[in-house]
Amino acid sequence: MKESPAVTENVVWHQHKVDKTQRQQQNGHQSAILWFTGLSGSGKSTIADALEQSLHQRGIKTYLLDGDNVRHGLCGDLGFSDNDRQENIRRVGEVAKLMSDAGQITLSAFISPFRKERQDVRDLVADGEFIEVFVDTPFEVCAKRDPKGLYAKALRGEIKNFTGIDSDYEAPQNPQIHLHTDQQSVEQSVEKITTYLANKGIING
Repeated sequence: MKESPAVTENVVWHQHKVDKTQRQQQNGHQSAILWFTGLSGSGKSTIADALEQSLHQRGIKTYLLDGDNVRHGLCGDLGFSDNDRQENIRRVGEVAKLMSDAGQITLSAFISPFRKERQDVRDLVADGEFIEVFVDTPFEVCAKRDPKGLYAKALRGEIKNFTGIDSDYEAPQNPQIHLHTDQQSVEQSVEKITTYLANKGIING
C-alpha cells in the first residue's frame, strides 16, 4: 500500500486499538472494494445497486459510492478534464480504502477510464481486496440506451471530454469479473459477482 505524497514526518498515522481484523470478525465477512468500470450507460450503477440490495438482505455491511453522487459533494469542485477525472478517482479511492478498513464491502461505480487510476486504487489496499468489475457494453448499445441523454448532447458537441467520443476509455485487460450487459440480465450479473465473492471466501456461500 502507498502513502500519499503529502504525508510528512510531522503527520503520523495513529494506530487505534480496534483494527480492521476485529471489524471484519464482527461483521462476519471480509473487506473488499468492488470497482465497477465501464462506459456511461453500461449498467454500472444499476448492477451495483441491485448487488448492494442483495448483499444487504444477507446482512452484509456495504456502501455504494456512485460517480454522479460524489460529484454533489466530495468532488463537487472538479470538472471532466483528464486531470480532474484522475483527482476524482484518487479521492474516491481514499474513501473506499477507509471503508475497507472499516471491514465493509464497498461498491464503487465510476467510468474511471484510465488503467493507471484504477491501478492506483488497487495499490491502496491489500492484495485481493480490490476487485475490478468490467461492465463491458458496446458503445452502440450504451449510446442507444442513453439514460441521461448525455450521448446525444456529446454527439452534438454540447458536452466536451465525453468518454467514448472525444475522451479515451482504456478497458481493463485482466478484470477479476467480466460482465456483458448486452447479453446478461442484471440478475445474472449479480449472481456472477456474488458467486465470485463466495468462492474467494469474502462472504459465506
